[in-house]
Amino acid sequence: MINCIIVDDEEHAIEVIQHYLKSVAAIEITATFTNPIDALGFLSSNKVDLIFLDIHMPEISGIEFIQTMKNMDMQVILTTAYKEFATEGFDLDVVDYLVKPIPLPRFLQAITKALKIINSKSTNIPPHTPVDDYFMVKTEAKGKMLKINIAEIDFVEGMKNYIAFHHNGTRTLALLTMKDVEERLPKSHFIRVQKSFIVATNKITSIDGNRIILKGISAEILIGETYRKDFLDVMKQKLIS
Repeated sequence: MINCIIVDDEEHAIEVIQHYLKSVAAIEITATFTNPIDALGFLSSNKVDLIFLDIHMPEISGIEFIQTMKNMDMQVILTTAYKEFATEGFDLDVVDYLVKPIPLPRFLQAITKALKIINSKSTNIPPHTPVDDYFMVKTEAKGKMLKINIAEIDFVEGMKNYIAFHHNGTRTLALLTMKDVEERLPKSHFIRVQKSFIVATNKITSIDGNRIILKGISAEILIGETYRKDFLDVMKQKLIS
C-alpha cells in the first residue's frame, strides 16, 4: 500500500482530494494538514510515499516546502489555482502540476504517473546486484534456439517480423515482438526509448539531447518523443544535483 499526505490551507481542497482518492485502492491517506509547518514535522518522523501539496499557503509556500524536504525520498504532486508556477514546479522534479479546480480524469492521470514512479523504485534491484538471468529464443533458422544472457544485452532492436538482440558484440535475430521482449526483460535494468528500441540502462555512457550513447556501441540511439518523459524520469533518479 502506498501512503500519502495532503497539505493545503483550504479544507475544501483537501476534501476534494480525499473524495477522489476513494476510487484509488492502492493509495492510503496517512494524514492531512492545513499548516505546512505541521506537515514538515510529521515528515521528519514518518515515511510517506506521496504528497499532494498546495503552493500558496501561510508560513511557507509549496515551492519552499519542497526545497526544505529536498533530501527526503518521496514524490510530490502540486495542486494550485495558479498556472504560472508550473515551470518552477517541474524544475523541482515534481510528478505533476494540477490546476484547481482539478477534474477527476486529470487527477487520475497524475496518480497513474506517481504510481508508476513509486512502484518502479520499490522493485529496483540493488545497484550492485548482477543480472545473471537468461532466456532461450527461437531464431530465424528452423528448429534452432539460442541462449541470451540478459546481463550481456546492450540493446534490443525491432525489425518488422523479427527482434534483434545486440549482445556481447554480436546480433541475434529472434521471432518475437517488442512487447514480448519488454515484458520479459527486468524493468530495473532495461527501458524502452522509442518504438523500435529498448536499451540496457547500465550500458548508457551519456545522453546528448535526444541521443543515447551506449558503451562500446558506435551507433547512437534516438529517444522517441512518446517515451522521452518516462526515460528522463528514470535518468533523473540517478542524477546528483
